[in-house]
Amino acid sequence: MRLSLLLAVLLLPCGLPAAPVPGQEAMLQRIFDAALTEGRAYENLAALVTLHPGRLAGSKALEDAVVWSETTLTALGLDRVHKQEVMVPHWERGAPESVRLLAENSGESALELAALALGGSIATPEDGLAAPVIEVRSIDELNALGREGVAGRIVFFNGPMNPAAANPWDAYRGAVAQRSRGPRAAAQLGAVAALVRSMTHALDDVPHAGNTAYVPDGGNIPAAAISTLAADRLSAALAVNPVRRISMRIHSRWLPDALSHNVIGEIRGSELPDEIILVGGHLDSWDISPGAHDDGAGVAQSIEVLRIFRALGYQPRRTLRCVLFTNEENGLRGALAYADQARRSGEKHVFAVETDSGGFAPRGFSLGSTQGPVHERAQRWLPLFAPYGIYTFERGSGGADVGPLMVLGATVGNLLPDTQRYFDYHHTAIDTLDKVHPRELHLGAAALAALIWLVDQEGL
Repeated sequence: MRLSLLLAVLLLPCGLPAAPVPGQEAMLQRIFDAALTEGRAYENLAALVTLHPGRLAGSKALEDAVVWSETTLTALGLDRVHKQEVMVPHWERGAPESVRLLAENSGESALELAALALGGSIATPEDGLAAPVIEVRSIDELNALGREGVAGRIVFFNGPMNPAAANPWDAYRGAVAQRSRGPRAAAQLGAVAALVRSMTHALDDVPHAGNTAYVPDGGNIPAAAISTLAADRLSAALAVNPVRRISMRIHSRWLPDALSHNVIGEIRGSELPDEIILVGGHLDSWDISPGAHDDGAGVAQSIEVLRIFRALGYQPRRTLRCVLFTNEENGLRGALAYADQARRSGEKHVFAVETDSGGFAPRGFSLGSTQGPVHERAQRWLPLFAPYGIYTFERGSGGADVGPLMVLGATVGNLLPDTQRYFDYHHTAIDTLDKVHPRELHLGAAALAALIWLVDQEGL
């Protein structure tokens, strides 16, 4: 027995069966072989991100990707492929942004700071704006300044992702409120604009996009992310002279909601066709990004799961469904529309698993359910997954797109790859095909297919 397999067996909670059911190891081997020797996930990812980069809600790129997805799923010979109409928000960036630290005297030049308008930001006046800048490390620190310390200024949120957090997602969750809620909080205290340090551990000049939460009351302000190196330069300048000024130009605009689509393909179940097992990712990406890891990888893996089952000639007991959701990045309209349709139609989703953490090597799954600690029940399968480097089932609540199905009674899940490098590329122009390793991408697709096969055979 391999050492990794032995360790997985020894770590199983007491009372759970350690020995795989006869035939299970052989089937998982067939699934992984089909992915690693005949996989099409990387080929599909290459087509998606090369032909259709910048797939933001409302864009032609996204709707062209919808057509590509429908064509790709249809080519698998599935039992049904269709689209679900979804009205999505339509925000456009416009001309490139400019954020500059103004010179202190006539003998100096302004310092250009690498920046991207945050998703949803309003524009500056046509000629831009300029104001003193004040640095804070959190929304709490901002609120402590009060209106007197904030009004009329540009607030610079410079709280870094925690480098001590072993899990990058924990570091991201600990810092992202500055981006998602910081600009609105600054506006309520009278700030004229906001800058936010990019959400990444990397030290580079690549700014990271991402949404910020506004409300339609007219009290919003322009907001942009700046690269981590730009944030360090600005912070150093303010340490020398706290009375520095920033100029900003943002050209973004809001347009009326646009028509988009979820793309859905399925293999009909032979015994329990009304019970649905779903695998999915989101088709949209930020406008400046090819979206290879976020979430082209998830799209390609979800398609690949159904391709693997077709290639193996597997006839599922339950209906297996691939859903490519629209508008995850700046609205979740696709996920909400899908869940609403499931609720109104009475469809029974027994399991819905998402892949939206990048195309890196798989390490485990998070699982959540309203019917108890499902992640503990799934640990009986650890000996089957250990040979493929997958060692954990953790408690979770699914990803953003499948989460709404949990309240409808579905067990939800999320593929957990190794994400140490994920936030180097997340929401950036460098989230490109070359950052994804084909073998790691195919291992993730096989892991998803293996878990889905087990759930289809045994349930959770």
